[in-house]
Amino acid sequence: MVTQGECVRDVIVDRARPRTAWAVRPSLPDWVRRYRVRAAVADLGSASLAGTLALFVRFGEVTPYVTPYVLLSLTLPVVWVCAIRINRAYEPRLIGLGAEEFQRIFQCGFTLTAALAIGAYVTKTDVARGYVVLALPLATLLTILARYGLRRRLHRRRAQGACMRRVVAVGHRAAVADLVRRFRRERYHGMEVVGVCVPYDGMGDVEGVAVLGGLSDVPIAVPQVSADTVAVLACPEMDGVALRRLAWRLERTETDLVVAPALMEVTGPRITIRPAAGLPLLHVEHPELTGPRQLVKNLFDRVGAGVLLVVLLPLFAVLPLAVRASGPGPVFFRQRRVGRDGAEFTIYKFRTMTTDAERRRITLTGDGQGVLFKIRNDPRITPVGARLRRHSLDELPQLVNVLLGQMSLVGPRPPLPEEVARYGDDVRRRLLVKPGMTGLWQVSGRSDLSWEESVRLDLRYVENWSLTLDLQILWKTWSAVARGAGAY
Repeated sequence: MVTQGECVRDVIVDRARPRTAWAVRPSLPDWVRRYRVRAAVADLGSASLAGTLALFVRFGEVTPYVTPYVLLSLTLPVVWVCAIRINRAYEPRLIGLGAEEFQRIFQCGFTLTAALAIGAYVTKTDVARGYVVLALPLATLLTILARYGLRRRLHRRRAQGACMRRVVAVGHRAAVADLVRRFRRERYHGMEVVGVCVPYDGMGDVEGVAVLGGLSDVPIAVPQVSADTVAVLACPEMDGVALRRLAWRLERTETDLVVAPALMEVTGPRITIRPAAGLPLLHVEHPELTGPRQLVKNLFDRVGAGVLLVVLLPLFAVLPLAVRASGPGPVFFRQRRVGRDGAEFTIYKFRTMTTDAERRRITLTGDGQGVLFKIRNDPRITPVGARLRRHSLDELPQLVNVLLGQMSLVGPRPPLPEEVARYGDDVRRRLLVKPGMTGLWQVSGRSDLSWEESVRLDLRYVENWSLTLDLQILWKTWSAVARGAGAY
């Protein structure tokens, strides 16, 4: 049994040893340095543009009275970048994340605005409110837009295999294999597993990634593959003592250490760290599926559906004519679907198939999508229907279902009754929320996803629902629909 005294003695001896070549603090990867420089330049440019626009919109011309505000506009970019730096919005770990990066920039804008207002009040200085109201919020908005552009560019490069963090995964083979597949599927996260360390010093590879040794070989494996991150998965052998020792060893090389909890699909505000008796306890809140937040979601859905129905009226005038011209049959397709808590309702779509589609289905073979029946190049789909499906235009009538409260703008895919009859207990959890017109399944690949992947994404949504997540999915839906990938 290893005692706490032995742990302390081991680390003291370890730190007292001469540093080897691999223990020298590594420099940041070139792509990280370039990204930070571009971010700083973008922040400077955003603040400069905001100060200039605020100056001319508020004052119109340069006069002696305006001179102090000219000086303020000249110093604003430097102050802005310093504030962002102090708020640690240039940290390498934030690169490409989006939400936390934008949140820190917003905090900078709010703090500077409040500080300027309080400072003017305390010092009895007469500050042009119009200038302040324009300059700092505009600097915040422009900076967030510029960072968003940088993030999109980074994601495109990561899709090509560039700008990736090199990860050594530690854990049992099954868990490591799942992590490798996830990182390969969602490359925009920027994580690439380049080495694996498994218990009992295994050999061979995991999902094509070489096994570099056992759990005790992690510090040696990191420099072998030039890794900058170690990801430790839930593993009984990596107890608190072993994990602490590993952290001490990696500390000398500035290698990032991340620990994946056993609850893989629970993220965001549901997870908080609650220290108790020196232990960092992971507190997991239950998903809030009822109450005030659900009322806000319902209100958001119905107002959004009503606005979209008004905005899209021209399409509702043209698309029925196109469907009618595609062949005999009704304009709208009606079908029974299962909603929240198993309640059935009638879903509405523009018809995209021939009128004998259901009769011809028995002669066709699906693509093996679990309980789903999907076929690439389905011969029952009309030429007009294929175009409608590619860009999800056939689903626009579902706005009526949202307006009636049967569906949500965002949620799991609405299933058929015969599909629900084949659900297992875990999959039935999808029915705890209303089905949606779009969801994680649509922005992540649509029909190209396997049945298991679709279920995983739907369950992730149920576990982590928030209005912010809905807005993010709606934002991504436009690009997914425009590309038309995975729609058939």
